[in-house]
Amino acid sequence: MIAQQIFNGLALGMGYALIAVGYSLVFGILRLVNFSHGSVYAFGAQMAMVFIGLRFGVIPGLIASMVLTGVLGVAIDKLALEPLRKKKSIPIASLITTIGISNIVTNLLIVAFGSEKRAFPPLFNSGTLQLGKIVVSSTQIGMLVVSLILMLILVGIVFYTKIGLAMRAAEQNPKAANLMGINVNFVISFTFFLSGISASIAGSLVGSYYQIVYPNMGFMAGLKAFAAAVLGGIGSLPGAIIGGLIVGVSESMAATVLGSTYRDSMAFIILIIVLIVRPNGLFGKKGITKV
Repeated sequence: MIAQQIFNGLALGMGYALIAVGYSLVFGILRLVNFSHGSVYAFGAQMAMVFIGLRFGVIPGLIASMVLTGVLGVAIDKLALEPLRKKKSIPIASLITTIGISNIVTNLLIVAFGSEKRAFPPLFNSGTLQLGKIVVSSTQIGMLVVSLILMLILVGIVFYTKIGLAMRAAEQNPKAANLMGINVNFVISFTFFLSGISASIAGSLVGSYYQIVYPNMGFMAGLKAFAAAVLGGIGSLPGAIIGGLIVGVSESMAATVLGSTYRDSMAFIILIIVLIVRPNGLFGKKGITKV
């Protein structure tokens, strides 16, 4: 039973890790906790449901959802956050703005699709696999494989490409990066685009796992992913992955040992412990000011 729940937690944790990556990407560049990211995740899941329902096909539908969700991420930055940066507003203003954007996006989804839960088609439907006493569904395997591939792609972009080098330069010193000819605003927009893509994929995978989507699905998942990002060290991509896996396994084990009532509280218990014992997280850098 323990081995089964650990595997279940790893599959779910990769979904949290994908959402946490979005927090870490934006925080790494802007030192901003983007609380609208949970609603972007819900938007991506809803768009995937719409495009697949319009018979685009699974792959084209997911790609269309990724692009549209990435564009939403860029629009959030360009319309709401970039004007605040140009006016050199205090950081708390941007933080409050992201909370407001989250409510706006969620309410627009409710207006467009209603507040009820809707069926999401399974993306992987190849039955189950028996590994000893562990039963593994094709959806869990698919979540793990797709999440790992995306994580490797993101790490490759950040650490082994020219745009990734520009992202790391903008993270360390935006003014110096701008003086060296780097278009910092483009780098920020590209970061929000990547963040939106990862949120869309996470929303599609989690929606397929539970086979339901709804406008408010990003609230609790976003908070758990934020806890995962803080646990791993917000701003660190490897930290987001490890943090998501720890939160997923802890949640799955809590549901088994303590009951399903306590599963949602595990992420926040972990968050409180981390903030007390190691505020910078497992892979966080010292000296980062969190808002």
